Amino acid sequence: MEVYSLAKADWEERLSLLGEPRFRAGQILEWLYKRRASRWEDMTNLPAPLREKLSAEFPIAPLEIVRESGSGDTTRKFLFRLEDRQLIETVLIPASPALYGEASDRRTVCISSQVGCAYGCKFCASGLDGWKRNLTAGEIVGQFLRVGALGGERINNIVFMGMGEPMANYDNLLRAIGILNASWGVGLGARHMTISTSGLVPGIRDLAAQPLQVRLAISLHGATDEIRNKIMPVNRKYPLAQLLDACADYVRQKKQKLTFEYILIKDLNDTPDQARLLAAHARKLGAKINLIPCNSVEGLDWERPDEPRQIEFLSIVRRGGADATLRREKGSDIAAACGQLRLQAEKSFAQSKPLN
Repeated sequence: MEVYSLAKADWEERLSLLGEPRFRAGQILEWLYKRRASRWEDMTNLPAPLREKLSAEFPIAPLEIVRESGSGDTTRKFLFRLEDRQLIETVLIPASPALYGEASDRRTVCISSQVGCAYGCKFCASGLDGWKRNLTAGEIVGQFLRVGALGGERINNIVFMGMGEPMANYDNLLRAIGILNASWGVGLGARHMTISTSGLVPGIRDLAAQPLQVRLAISLHGATDEIRNKIMPVNRKYPLAQLLDACADYVRQKKQKLTFEYILIKDLNDTPDQARLLAAHARKLGAKINLIPCNSVEGLDWERPDEPRQIEFLSIVRRGGADATLRREKGSDIAAACGQLRLQAEKSFAQSKPLN
């Protein structure tokens, strides 16, 4: 997937070493990202000898699809196999109204940044089998391109909320965002991309200093250290006060609203006290809150609160002066929670035969 990891300057340098003029870089990028060519031989305005050299050095290999699941709500989940045979998941999320909030016309792809995850959030399946490796920038970009081709629709929004902690693969993530954002690349506006983090404070502070106007979402899931420690192990390294201070700096520097993602877990973080404190945190930062009833995940004990409890929590948050939305669950019938499909597939393959 290195072909999708290279920026324009990288192509210009590589072509110069081959004795080719710099303008060839623009031609290559036009074919890759505007025309979405998947074969060098199709790039007819490139000299045949150059195409042969590039084909040998930079094979164009779209992500291999292992399994696709379609949901009743039209969410589509893709299981991809990488060149080293690791598995990752990408989800295409349809435009739809929230359950108790504003409608959206976005067509969103939820992209993974790592194979597995090392952060062990207690509601998430991604880390149940541990962390394997970071994805390359090309593997991140490749998910967007492949899902767009398979989905047959124009994707106008990206959330880096799939498998893995994006901030733990920071350099590759920023390179991928640069390619997705650039006019010579995919050309998607930075404000149509959201990075979600479990709370890696150094990454948040560094992102605040970047010129890209990408959006930031914080997987909060607890309004106090006591509750967050039970759900988010990262909170022991970066406690809530440090996290909120970094968020305040981000808002101050970026001049844009951030989002708190808050998964509602029965009898744990769904109490009125948590709702009031959550509202206070969000109000202070001008943050929006997405309330998400937790998914059922095999191997995890958490349950979602019933709908009346969800609505009560939402009402308390709103009475506290915060902008909050209760999200409709997406893809529960296809195990759309991060990491579930990968774990199911690996278990199935182990019981049957090796991947081939």
